[in-house]
Amino acid sequence: MEPRVTGVQLQFREFFAAEYGRLRGLGFLLTGDWAQAEELAQDALVRTYRAWPRVRRHERPGAYARKVLLNRQRSLLRRAAVEARHLAGRRFEEACQADLGTDGLVLWAAVRRLPTRQRAVLVLRYHEDLPEAEVARLLGLPLGTVKSLAHRGLARLRDELGSPAMEPTRRARR
Repeated sequence: MEPRVTGVQLQFREFFAAEYGRLRGLGFLLTGDWAQAEELAQDALVRTYRAWPRVRRHERPGAYARKVLLNRQRSLLRRAAVEARHLAGRRFEEACQADLGTDGLVLWAAVRRLPTRQRAVLVLRYHEDLPEAEVARLLGLPLGTVKSLAHRGLARLRDELGSPAMEPTRRARR
């Protein structure tokens, strides 16, 4: 026996069908990324659903959902800015405290030349010693992507830095 759908639920289903595409488009314009746009649209609709008994009486419930999406995007941007400031402060403190030595400076220069995502994965995984699952969560990436980025980043560092301990790896790829 299927559960009965109430009039309020049916009304929200119709609202969802009418607004999802518009919200997703707005999310894309704000982020430039379809995956983030979908997350924002879905989150906005979930939050709108929670308030639906009140929101459905509004003259323009779609405006409410758009406002929820905009507020969520602003919140995510604020969080990213706070995290960036925190990391920048930590980097400065650690640079002042740590003596990298010649090898450390060479390694850091090579790491800085890596693509942004590879660098982020390697720093979180090996410098911060976080498990792959936590790195994936922090960066908003699938676990397989984190593993792939780590593998490629390490391979690129091996190629660039050319360590004798890595010679068997080089020969195996040829």
